[in-house]
Amino acid sequence: MSDPIYHVVGSYVSPYVRKVLVVMALKGLRYTIDPIAPFVGGDAFQRISPLRRIPVLIDGARVINDSSVICQYLEDRHPSPSVYPADIGERAQARWLEEYADARLGEVIVADLFYQRGPKRFLFKEPVDEARFNHARDVALPASLDWLEAQMPQDGFLLGALSIADIAIAAFFRNAAMVRVEVDAARWPRTAAWLRRVLTLPEFARLAGIEDTIARTPLSEQRALLRSLGEPLSEATLGTEVARKGVMRLD
Repeated sequence: MSDPIYHVVGSYVSPYVRKVLVVMALKGLRYTIDPIAPFVGGDAFQRISPLRRIPVLIDGARVINDSSVICQYLEDRHPSPSVYPADIGERAQARWLEEYADARLGEVIVADLFYQRGPKRFLFKEPVDEARFNHARDVALPASLDWLEAQMPQDGFLLGALSIADIAIAAFFRNAAMVRVEVDAARWPRTAAWLRRVLTLPEFARLAGIEDTIARTPLSEQRALLRSLGEPLSEATLGTEVARKGVMRLD
């Protein structure tokens, strides 16, 4: 394991947090974690995350926001093993695919699918926008999958070796599965096969076990459950018992 010990703020079920935790696992980095959803972050959370988004990485006195910025920071500090291609063109492509995941899949899978059937329903007690959910499932996500299918290799990973592109895209499909939206292997065979390869990697598989355990557990009970699972929880939390939406709305 490598020093220093980082501190991560963010829930295990967030695809953005998942991306960072997979990168940290691949690089053998130690961390503590305050596993809060952004909706329950208090004023102290907002001071370090002005957009009320997760993850946040704390390295000593330095606070770093945005999963892509965090992953690049970790890559710069711990370049081996690398999660970015060495070739400048492939590295640019990896960053583009990561951005495509964070932006487009974030909109379709997180805002239109996962949020609708997850936090909106269970945390805020608001009705699901079924029309929005159905459009994402039946129109928007298939359009994204059509594009992704053309990018997928016959075997292996997107750019040869495993990279941030694979990690970022696969992280979102875990959230789609949480609301019972799966990739149809008959319609998108390369994407489905690639996704199985990525999600069965030990770094993803370990997190999946944790995610499945806490997925239906109330937020107020998740810290105790995670501690019982041996996760490296911080002693203090930035979370509160009062839920509030972020400054950048999902609905």
